[in-house]
Amino acid sequence: QVQLVESGGGLVQAGGSLRLSCAASGRTFTSYAMGWFRQAPGKEREFVSGISRSGGSTNYADSVKGRFTISRDNAKNTVYLQMNSLKPEDTAVYYCAAANRYYSGSSRSQYNYWGQGTQVTVSS
Repeated sequence: QVQLVESGGGLVQAGGSLRLSCAASGRTFTSYAMGWFRQAPGKEREFVSGISRSGGSTNYADSVKGRFTISRDNAKNTVYLQMNSLKPEDTAVYYCAAANRYYSGSSRSQYNYWGQGTQVTVSS
């Protein structure tokens, strides 16, 4: 079992930046690939980015490539999502997730544990 707590969300103007953090506790952090998903009102939860156990492999949704960067600090049991050049369409609740596998996937079903989410609102 692993517990995930997101932080760093907030209100930002279009073009601005935010950094989300997800702190993990419980089982060994390096046992899990990590991912970020988001859910806008009235929409399905969608994959944003993922990172492998070691941090050596990452993947991104096309909509955020070149603007978002995922990273992890295994010594601090934390995964980050640096979000730059934010757009109003990035507005959503952002969720951190842990997958009991080496490489991160883009499907919700591949993830075993989820955080409660943090709200990101981008104003135009």
